[in-house]
Amino acid sequence: MKSVRHLSTLTATLLLLLGGFAPDAAAQFWGSRNPNAPMRKASDMIGRQKGPVINKELEAAVTPDNSHVVISLSKQRVYLMTGEQVYIDSPISSGKAGHESPSGSFSVLEKDPDHRSSVYGNFVDHGGRIVRGGVSTKIDSAPSGTHYEGAPMKWFCRLTPTGVGMHIGILPGYAASHGCIRLPADIAPILYAKVRVGTKVRIES
Repeated sequence: MKSVRHLSTLTATLLLLLGGFAPDAAAQFWGSRNPNAPMRKASDMIGRQKGPVINKELEAAVTPDNSHVVISLSKQRVYLMTGEQVYIDSPISSGKAGHESPSGSFSVLEKDPDHRSSVYGNFVDHGGRIVRGGVSTKIDSAPSGTHYEGAPMKWFCRLTPTGVGMHIGILPGYAASHGCIRLPADIAPILYAKVRVGTKVRIES
């Protein structure tokens, strides 16, 4: 029993070091510090968020000229709105600990449907095979015979000069990005089409 407890503790520690879970989320995942408490599956954490809700009646009324976006970091939701009416209410994944998404008032600075990250990605060889994955150009150097290929950030709407924006990404059910606002694959292109450069975006804590 002692070895099983040790393995559980070690695994939880590794998850924290990898940035996969915030400390409180890890405690919930492992069923508290009580070694006799039942463990919860990863699927209990993933998919907790309520799925996207689209008000179809507002589809024609919402345009890039009258829309605005509100993002709630505490709720992990994004709202595409016109006036006080919500057209889309969708889950997101914002920045994890150490890479928190900024809060405040912003506007869309750039739109790029096929954007790639200039910081996070992979080192690939000339044939496109990944030699080293999950690298950062800030700290990693490309091995000989490889080049950097940025991670895809489709339907990218830039919010800050430093690269924070909204784009398609994995939504594990909690804040997990490097600062960007990850959107579901079926929501990102709709939001992209309904905003323009200059659209107001408010990010709330």
